[in-house]
Order: sequence, then structure tokens, then C-alpha cells
Amino acid sequence: MKTDISHLPDNKQRELRLIVETITALVDVELIVLFGSYARGNWVEDSYVEGHITYEYRSDYDLLVVTDLVRTKKSKPLWSKVEQRVHEHPALKTWPNLIVEDCRPLQKHLQEGHYFYTDLYKEGIVLYDSGRVELEPPRELDAKERKEQAQEDFEFWFNSADEFFIDFQNAFERGSYAKAAFELHQSVERFYNTVLLVYTGYKAKQHDIEKLRKQVVTCDPRFIPVFPHVTKEDKKRFELLKKAYIESRYNKKFKASREDLEWLAQRVEHLRSLVEQSCRERIQSF
Repeated sequence: MKTDISHLPDNKQRELRLIVETITALVDVELIVLFGSYARGNWVEDSYVEGHITYEYRSDYDLLVVTDLVRTKKSKPLWSKVEQRVHEHPALKTWPNLIVEDCRPLQKHLQEGHYFYTDLYKEGIVLYDSGRVELEPPRELDAKERKEQAQEDFEFWFNSADEFFIDFQNAFERGSYAKAAFELHQSVERFYNTVLLVYTGYKAKQHDIEKLRKQVVTCDPRFIPVFPHVTKEDKKRFELLKKAYIESRYNKKFKASREDLEWLAQRVEHLRSLVEQSCRERIQSF
């Protein structure tokens, strides 16, 4: 795998060194690999106007952190602490997305030719290497295999998202707004995972729709305005949907208004349409 990041501006190189230093100071890891747009050299830092609204977007750093569970236990509190420390670093201007994988399943994914890992192996840049783990070259799927896998993933996850949207509508019509908010969250989560699986072959164990949104936008920037983050009301409503995964079920004080849910449902219908369009275009490209 490559190790050179000289194609990146000096400020980006400094940020990546800071991220590596922060992670390795907290956890004994095997590899840290930069992948995605910053590894390929096609990252985006842009703004554009649509109607009266200005949208801004900048690519995140995509980082694979490889661990050895024999040496380092994978605990949610530990990695939550790592993510918090990285995200709160005052010198970082670019958001890092961390994917944590144990080295043994990772080797298996490479041997089986999962195309997310194949692309990562080909395009990734090693930022840190303990010298204890060597990744085996992956088996590459041919175009036919990739297309079949993407089509299968699309059909399963897109239909699953539709089912949750139907459940949202039923709960909404009954006036069960907290339950409706949960079902709508699950629909969005599955629509986003549909895109990620079709484009990358990878589905994170992730329920945070803000993080999923960031990942999806790197696949297709047309998703940026689906949930606008321009006004306070935009942000408040998306935050309501984000919190619904936990709070709609376990917090007695959780409230979702009819107006908020109607607005969010319209955005989800737009999301559904774009997911179908984007994924079908991607599948045809294989």
C-alpha cells in the first residue's frame, strides 16, 4: 500500500499527523489508513447557491483504523473517547470519519474480494504502521460480480427502507408521533445504507444519521440539500430525527410535532427518489 501524502497541501498533512498522534497516544493500533477522496486526490471544499440558499460542503478525512483484538479490546467507551478527542482538537478544521476494524475479519474481507476493501487496499495510504500486521493482497471481483452484489444490496435495503416509511405513515396517522419519528429515522438510516452499499460495498454499524449523511455525500454530492442545514429550524428538525433512534423509545419527554414530522417526511420522500436514481445510475456503471 502507498505511504506518500505529498499530493496533499501542507495544512492537510499537518492535520493528518495530528490525528495519527492523537489516536496512537490513546490506543495501541496496528494500522491507520487514509482512504476516500483525500487519498484519491479529488476532495471537495466548495459552496454553491441553489435558489436563495447557499450550500457549503467540504470532504471529510476517511480513516481506517486497524486493531488486533488480542492486544486491544474494542470497547465503545474507548473509541467514543478517541473520537471525541480527535473531533475536539482545536487545530483540526477537517472532520475525520473513523472506521475501526479488527485485523482478522479485515484479512477475510480482502480474501473474499469485498470491493470496499479491495478499493481501499488499492487507493489507501498508510499513515501509521506498527509493523506487526501485513495485509494480504485482495481478490478482485470482476464487473459482473460487483454489479450483481450492488443490485442485490440495493433491492434488499431500499425495500427495507420503504417498509419503515410505511410504518411511519401508519404511526403518524394514529397520532403516535414518537413511534412515527423512530420509524422515520429507521427509513432514513436504511436509505443511506442503500447508497453506501451500492457505491462502496460497505455498511457501517452506525445509527447516527448525521455521520451516515456525511458518508453518503462523499458518494454523490446531490445528497447535500436533501436535508438542508441552513436555518436553525432545518438543523433543529434534523437533530430531532437523529435523536429519535434512542429518545423516542426511552425518553418520556421526547416530543415530535405533527408539523416537524410532515416536513421531515417530505425530505425523506425526496431522499427516496434520489437514492433510487443515484443507485440505479451507479449499478449501470459497473
